[in-house]
Amino acid sequence: MNILTLILSYLIGSISFALIVGKVFYKKDIRNFGSGNLGATNTYRVLGIKAGVIVAILDILKGTISCFLPLLLSASVNPVICGLLAIVGHIFPVFARFKGGKAVATAAGVFLFLAPWGVLVGFVVFVLTLVFTKYVSLSSMLASLALFCYSLLFEDKMIIGITLLICVAIIILHRQNIKRILNGTENRIVERY
Repeated sequence: MNILTLILSYLIGSISFALIVGKVFYKKDIRNFGSGNLGATNTYRVLGIKAGVIVAILDILKGTISCFLPLLLSASVNPVICGLLAIVGHIFPVFARFKGGKAVATAAGVFLFLAPWGVLVGFVVFVLTLVFTKYVSLSSMLASLALFCYSLLFEDKMIIGITLLICVAIIILHRQNIKRILNGTENRIVERY
């Protein structure tokens, strides 16, 4: 049962809702548009706010559900491992040729299970940064950093380590965005319906 739980965690993470929503409801493969990224932000840019919000919510749920799997399947697997596998699945999805998204929403779903108050802090930082800068990438990176800082103050060593790992991973995955922010070519979010 433990091995099944681990496999399911990765497979759940591998479900590319951006690809599904785009193809089923809009007849578009969003990998061919915008950044080509299979995440909520590119979905929003290509398909609009409704599709973007739906994909974001579903990607968050992937992370949370994966953490619940050990309980649901009566497995003796640490939920942290299941959450990490869901994140890996989102970044390297087996169903989409191992090219996925940056896992910000999926990671938020994992920490919604592990450290919900930390996610609230990260969400506030995300929204404030987005309002003032209009950069989703910068908002995502600062939100992950805020979650790590929260963990330093209020969580145990394991959660601190995991939040640090995820924060570093998110920053690395956004390295091209960082370059574009520094040279002034990064896309800002605009209202789209």
